[in-house]
Amino acid sequence: MTTHLPPNQSLDTDSSAQESPMPNNVLNNDEPNNQEMIDENTDALDNDDLLEEDSDIDDEIDDSDIDDGDDEVPVAGQAIPVVVDMTHIVTEDQSGLRIDKVASQVFSDFSRVQVQGWITDGSLLYNGSVQRPKVRVKADDVLHLSTTLQQHSEDQPEDIDIDVVYEDDDVLVINKPVGMVVHPGAGNQTGTLVNALLYHYPQQHHLPRAGLVHRIDKDTSGLLLIGKTKPAQMALMEQLKDKSVYRHYQCVVAGDAASLLRHRRIDAPIGRHRTQRTKMTVMTAGREAVTHLLNVTPLNENYCLLDVGLETGRTHQIRVHLSHITYPLVGDRVYGGRRQLRSGLSEAQRQAISNFPRQALHAYTLGFVHPTTGEDVEVTTPLPEDMQQLIAVLSNGYDDEYDK
Repeated sequence: MTTHLPPNQSLDTDSSAQESPMPNNVLNNDEPNNQEMIDENTDALDNDDLLEEDSDIDDEIDDSDIDDGDDEVPVAGQAIPVVVDMTHIVTEDQSGLRIDKVASQVFSDFSRVQVQGWITDGSLLYNGSVQRPKVRVKADDVLHLSTTLQQHSEDQPEDIDIDVVYEDDDVLVINKPVGMVVHPGAGNQTGTLVNALLYHYPQQHHLPRAGLVHRIDKDTSGLLLIGKTKPAQMALMEQLKDKSVYRHYQCVVAGDAASLLRHRRIDAPIGRHRTQRTKMTVMTAGREAVTHLLNVTPLNENYCLLDVGLETGRTHQIRVHLSHITYPLVGDRVYGGRRQLRSGLSEAQRQAISNFPRQALHAYTLGFVHPTTGEDVEVTTPLPEDMQQLIAVLSNGYDDEYDK
């Protein structure tokens, strides 16, 4: 990927460190059991997951967000019903199974609770008639689902442009711009990525958080993974949990290359700050958090571009870890402070750092195992213009010094 840097400045780690710490493991062929994933989740976010009214968080979506009874249809202004009309002919392999079992397999975009309710109320017919869920089916029998999903959600679709960098029938990857909150919360009921998704992909209405698998800060740019069906969303969340999803970020930090290379693996638990509740901090009682510095590229004697890999997904993890080792991100007002300004800066460089309006952090690579095909998928997106300009200013003239 081109980042418009001075030549010959990349300081790679050794070959073993270059290997991704989060390998793509092939998914097994078993369908995920939604309730088991919820029950077994030991890595849940706490309830007040939005730390600031105008900020989103960099973290995994909590499995407990997946509600078996979720049939919400967010529509702006009025309750516009969504009609579902689907037919399935029972196969030989399904012969002998209960109606509710087959229906849950076939109409997998919906929860088992929904399907069982539709069998009971007659929305899901067996050979044209209402039957009890435990009735056994035969090959060539017909299941027909006809229902209308009712609106209950406050999340409303909005005509907001989104940058789609990968899409198929099961998965969507979005390049989120700086300034966009990922999902509605306190102080951010509109203008979020979820609002945009519900407009451009109205079929996402029945998925928790419109199919989001993880999230990033409002002021972090880059790639977000979204499931387009409930099985895909659940499978991708499980991959995130077992670390077969890998996420690489690029960031500009205040620190020299030699010092940063001594911290290629940062293993420090993170928890909510005891007194400043809008901040996270490294603490003994925190949750496991591991960050890998995969590549260090000096921009000048005291600033570097880092390629960072996440092994875990804690709130503000990269920002907290780099601040903890005293090399904060440029532009990070929460965790950086005055330590962002190092010696030897020109006036133009000092101004560029002082005026940079957000943390210089971009999620540029996302890798996962496709939930349907089992193939490895990797998506990348270039650095945004503001970070490219910052890099250009900080590296101005350094290529000449570096080559001496």
